[in-house]
Amino acid sequence: MKSFIKKIKSFATHPSTIILLLLFIKIIAFRLAVFHNKSVTHIAFIEFPLWAFILCLIVLLAKKYTWTGIFLFNTIVSILFVAIIYYTRYFSTIPSYYDLQQIYQSNSVGGTIGLLSSPYDLLLFLDIILILPIAYYFNAKRIKSSVKVNKRLVLIFGITGLITTSLAFRQPLIDVSYFAKENGYLQSQMVQVFTRGFGTALASDVNLSEQAVEKLKGNKYVPANKHESYGIAKDRHVFVIQVESLQGFVINEQVNGQEITPNLNALLKDSTYFDNVYQQIGAGNTSDAEWLMHTSIYPEGMDPTVNVINGDPVPSLPRTLQQNGYGTATYHADDITYWSREKLYPALGFDYVYTDKEIPAEQEIGFGPADEVLFDFASQQLPSQLKKHKKMYSNIITLTSHTPFEMPEHLQYLTLPESYEDTYVGNYLQSIRYTDEQIGAFIDMLKREGIYDDSLLLIYGDHSGIHGAPVTKEDEAVLLNILGHSYNLQDRFIVPVIFTASGLFKGETIDYLGGQVDLMPTLLNLLGLEHDAQMVGHNLFQYKHNLLGMRYHLPGSSFINDDTLYVAPSAKLPAILYNSETMKEKSRTNKTQQSIDNALKIMKQSDQILKSYGNRK
Repeated sequence: MKSFIKKIKSFATHPSTIILLLLFIKIIAFRLAVFHNKSVTHIAFIEFPLWAFILCLIVLLAKKYTWTGIFLFNTIVSILFVAIIYYTRYFSTIPSYYDLQQIYQSNSVGGTIGLLSSPYDLLLFLDIILILPIAYYFNAKRIKSSVKVNKRLVLIFGITGLITTSLAFRQPLIDVSYFAKENGYLQSQMVQVFTRGFGTALASDVNLSEQAVEKLKGNKYVPANKHESYGIAKDRHVFVIQVESLQGFVINEQVNGQEITPNLNALLKDSTYFDNVYQQIGAGNTSDAEWLMHTSIYPEGMDPTVNVINGDPVPSLPRTLQQNGYGTATYHADDITYWSREKLYPALGFDYVYTDKEIPAEQEIGFGPADEVLFDFASQQLPSQLKKHKKMYSNIITLTSHTPFEMPEHLQYLTLPESYEDTYVGNYLQSIRYTDEQIGAFIDMLKREGIYDDSLLLIYGDHSGIHGAPVTKEDEAVLLNILGHSYNLQDRFIVPVIFTASGLFKGETIDYLGGQVDLMPTLLNLLGLEHDAQMVGHNLFQYKHNLLGMRYHLPGSSFINDDTLYVAPSAKLPAILYNSETMKEKSRTNKTQQSIDNALKIMKQSDQILKSYGNRK
């Protein structure tokens, strides 16, 4: 008995046991922060073994540099865990290995890092601090080979990790966060590496016709040239303005008696405004919005879509316009390598590409030149372009209204209530108001130059700006005051879509459900042009019903249809259904699963098309 107790005591006080225990505690803290997972048993058998196996290998291989190896391993893991936690707090989803690889250039997270931190995060570095005195103690005691690990223990961790990883590969990877919660973070990354290497998120051998896709959405298919809107804007110049972080709730809204978007509001009299269109971006954020706009194909989801194309030509809006006599240009005052646009733009096939190399680095706000500089530059290019091309397509992507929305005082056009000052939402409103002013100036230029009356404009938001950990209780109070209700998923995900054409539209608002995947087919229909490849979206003027999927910013299998917003189970929360009119919870019915299945079929069809683009020669 004494011998047994002595062995237990020796094992418990052995340095390898101590460092493994510290790692286990750190992983528990990580899982609590990211997944709210309190099951120690689940952590011990699913998450812990692979991390422990890696640490044991380091101990075996490091030899005389054992403590240095342990210290570096724990430091790297702590930094990794904090990066994952920060990313999750902002985007409400678990980052993939690629997202973390890109974090050095992540404007979205980097600009708000101070708003994402918590004193709790320091606990993830506690073991690093403790390792130093532990190492000193055992070195001082001159315990030889003090941190050797039992090879049988290494074998147990390795076999357990192999089993859990094998089981993970047998599970469908529909939502990354939920998958990581159930199967382990490292396992989720291995499955993603495999998935990325051998196909897109849900890609399979499906072959749905456009008629079949419309039937899944609840519509009877009508050929494009039979739509009432077909060709009503034929041969007009086209200007598409993708507005950074523009959300639908700011349109026609006032603060302190001041319109947040007076210029967009004034434009509505010459417009048809779609006020029920949802963002559908994936991990690529703004670049995914560009992809949706120019292909009518869902983004990849788990990775930015630009990473599953190779830069070779794909069927796109610019190419269809070029075939019909248009010159095509895109403007974005950012580094072209950000989100790999050096691959995206050649794939889409623009005639002219203007980024930070061409657009002057003047009046910099946040991450680049102010939108005033962007619009002035685009205006200066038009005369020479119109000499070469009878019709122009200009795609303009704004930047100034990017998180963290910090505007110079002289460019803050709103006089906000004191309770709004220096809040995240207050700053957001100021940045949107500034960009609205620059859009107004650009519209005035088109009118002065006699271009406006011969043009079709599309203005839409790329994605939400108000979400995640930066939104404090003070911000929630501001939003409640503006909206008259608590900020909800509709407020976050609905982006304004405004089609403007002088003499064609008379200020109508249409509430048909739509997604960003529907923008390109709607635009082409107005121009009376047909695309030579299948589009997953449809003409918003024609179809009353829709079924939308969303990846990354909602858990996989989530859907939006005419009367329901379904949020699939996530890493932290169970599944929930909302009545899309009242945003009150409602019960699941037999139709719920049918809508899930139909939405996944549509997304699988989209993935199959995207997969074929990635393999194009």
